[in-house]
Amino acid sequence: MREFIIADNQDITKAGIMFLLRQIKDVSLLEEVENKAELIKLLFKYPNAVIILDYTLFDFAGAEELIVLQERFKESDWLLFSDDLSLVFLRQVLFSSISIGVVMKDNTKEEICAALQSATKKERYICSHVSNLLLKSPGISNATSGNNQEDHLLTTTEKEILKEIALGKTTKEIAAEKNLSFHTINSHRKNIYRKLGVNNVHEAIKYAMRAGIVDLAEYYI
Repeated sequence: MREFIIADNQDITKAGIMFLLRQIKDVSLLEEVENKAELIKLLFKYPNAVIILDYTLFDFAGAEELIVLQERFKESDWLLFSDDLSLVFLRQVLFSSISIGVVMKDNTKEEICAALQSATKKERYICSHVSNLLLKSPGISNATSGNNQEDHLLTTTEKEILKEIALGKTTKEIAAEKNLSFHTINSHRKNIYRKLGVNNVHEAIKYAMRAGIVDLAEYYI
């Protein structure tokens, strides 16, 4: 069961989201907030909550502040739900954390419901409009591939494992697919993190994107 916090200042939007959420059996609590201070107060009370946020209507100073807040409450999941979000903003927040998803207010009811259902299961959802927008924008994946000197730090096997990690697979799943032991894959993971100077899967994913090891077309399927 998940707690949901609706962070939106449009009454009609809040009513619509609450109606849809009440149809989902895994929702245990619905709360509404109208500003950042109220949101943070509720996050201390419900640190595992799903936050449905219209970023454009809330008093965030910028994308970095949103990213820091998600990092502060690491067990929370965020679904951005807005009319319009810039490509620069989307790149920054979506590459920062796999706990942030997005669906637009002009998406179909079916896609909005799919996004809400995914959130109850701690699954990231990115709507087709945003996915296509990111895929069509230049300079993100193939444009950087082969140009990053850090790419040479990893062996071919390590690059393959990093790709699987970035695509959301667990160490156990990677080991099963490659017919290797859990210990072997875990050792590779530690070596990858050490070589790249990263400390967690989020930083590893950002590196994989930057180096072109993972293509956006695969990442957003």
